[in-house]
Amino acid sequence: MRINVTRSSMPTIEEYVSEISDIWDSHWLTNMGEKHNALEKELESFLNVPHVSLYTNGHLALENIITALDMKKGGEIITTPFTFASTTHAIVRTGFSPIFCDINPENYTIDVEKIEELITDKTVAIIPVHVYGNMCDVEKIERIASAYNLKVIYDSAHAFGVKYKGVSSACFGDATMYSFHATKVFNTIEGGAVCYHQDNLVRKLNDLRDFGIRSEEDVGYIGGNAKMNEFQAAMGLCNLRHFNEEIEKRRNVVLHYRERLRERIGIKLCNPQEDVEPNYAYFPVVFDKYKYSRDEIYRILKENGIGARKYFYPLTNSFSCYSDLKSAGIEKTPIAAYIAEKVLTLPLYADLNIKDVDIICDLILS
Repeated sequence: MRINVTRSSMPTIEEYVSEISDIWDSHWLTNMGEKHNALEKELESFLNVPHVSLYTNGHLALENIITALDMKKGGEIITTPFTFASTTHAIVRTGFSPIFCDINPENYTIDVEKIEELITDKTVAIIPVHVYGNMCDVEKIERIASAYNLKVIYDSAHAFGVKYKGVSSACFGDATMYSFHATKVFNTIEGGAVCYHQDNLVRKLNDLRDFGIRSEEDVGYIGGNAKMNEFQAAMGLCNLRHFNEEIEKRRNVVLHYRERLRERIGIKLCNPQEDVEPNYAYFPVVFDKYKYSRDEIYRILKENGIGARKYFYPLTNSFSCYSDLKSAGIEKTPIAAYIAEKVLTLPLYADLNIKDVDIICDLILS
């Protein structure tokens, strides 16, 4: 038996073949073709946001929106180290310095009470991260950003389809980045997107993802190549049709995990957030003074053919590539360091059998 930590949602092969069949008629494989443009429109409607720009992956989407907002190069961007490498790398690769803010111990998103003390005359933006599908305190972040005239870009790789007070996670801040990687609740095989309201960003983002080519004879910007191809977009069109039913399947898995693991001494689960419609992206468990450590549980599961993930561990502010950063060092983010040492995300995907959830929980509790 092998249970992976995640498994990609896919349409039936018949549905996907039907979706891509007309590509053989057009031979249009990339460069903003019919599928690409259709998916952008479908996502604008689904997320209730004016503009969606698609990318070949979420990382380049994040790099491009950081660049497109024309912030002062060399400035500081406040973010969290409790995230995937991509978040911090995107900040540094676009010429900015990450300033690491600790997380709150309840849902592991950025601690909004600690942001202001990190703001200096060099601060240009905040990049908060919605973690495991948990939403940041978007209202407090908006107030802080407005008071200090800062840009806000949400790393929403985990929060596709999540809503706060009925509003899509795509609608907060100056822009929101999504990852559509194969492991996410909505995938385009690989892929990503930037969602935003400002009309003037449409051309900038297109310049950045398509070499700055504006016509057959005009290249008006030194851009790169980050376009989503037609096969990725076709997978997205198929998966979007089934998104709600896939989320309902994930919900059932999460509810069973909660029933089996709740109120166990030493096992901490994230409480559902008030006013948030979740997407059940991940199931994080913190083993705090449990009879087995996180690493022991990880080993026990692995020995029994079950994949779990130390997610996020290590923290990005402990990466060797950032050892020269003045803001690096886990001692500056003690809560994030504590959670990173104790958290494990358990297998979670739409097709996970409830009997397999019981096997996983039995091993943890035995």
